Amino acid sequence: MNFQTLSQLAVLCEERGLGIGALMLEEQSAESGRPQSQEFATMKEYYGVMKEAVHRGMTQDTTSRSGLTGLDAQRVGDYNTASEPLLGGPAGQAMAYALAVSEVNASMGRIIATPTAGSCGIIPGVFLSCQERFGWDDDFMVSGLFAAGAIGYVIANNSFVSGAEGGCQAEVGSAIGMAAGALTELRGGTPAQAVHAVGLALKNTLGLICDPVGGLVEIPCIVRNGFGAVTALAAADMALAGVRSVIPSDEVIKVMLEVGSAMPEKHRETAGGGLAQTPTGRQIMKDLRNKKG
Repeated sequence: MNFQTLSQLAVLCEERGLGIGALMLEEQSAESGRPQSQEFATMKEYYGVMKEAVHRGMTQDTTSRSGLTGLDAQRVGDYNTASEPLLGGPAGQAMAYALAVSEVNASMGRIIATPTAGSCGIIPGVFLSCQERFGWDDDFMVSGLFAAGAIGYVIANNSFVSGAEGGCQAEVGSAIGMAAGALTELRGGTPAQAVHAVGLALKNTLGLICDPVGGLVEIPCIVRNGFGAVTALAAADMALAGVRSVIPSDEVIKVMLEVGSAMPEKHRETAGGGLAQTPTGRQIMKDLRNKKG
């Protein structure tokens, strides 16, 4: 790739007169040696899987093997249609869709890791809800996925994208940043605005630990995906309104690396601390062990 930071990415887009998604497609094709049409088709297949996961999560039983989670997406969906939700329709729908994909993951269904399985709900939740709202076609959404990929590429190469390495700030936080930046571009924002959206989003998750109860990517991971989708929408709106990340986004990514590196092991997906070690968390782990035995 001809960029290693978000600022380089924005400059390169300006020089070539391309959006982030179009530039990423060019760069990925050049690196892989495969035609752009082939790269695009592959990404379109991924988007199809995301759509299937949302549909399954909103219509089928997603009770996990542990029995701890499932069907919350449908509860939120029913609530959105039967009452006057506090968030409002679009944000509530993004939240429901994000929960749906995460529940499909927990019930061993097929998802696309964006960037990981534990954060798989955020980008589909944001993308599909906005596609339905604004009437965008699939090809347009796929261009957004390439934009998200470019942002994820920078984060992964300068910090972390997994909870085991840098806490949930890295896992859910990266997905929120990717969704926020990509959505800013899809809504007509400039590459510079998209980069600001990434910084705004990441700042809001700094310090978030990874503490899955029982070591399962269910509690609190699934609801964090729902919250993450809403945060991505808010960050994109701020950037489109002209709000800047005063601390440059590349510096925010470095801070995420610093905070994640300093995070104790018990808060990095080991289930050794945080919510996993509350009295209820420990009881759930005990019940799961007895169930297996």
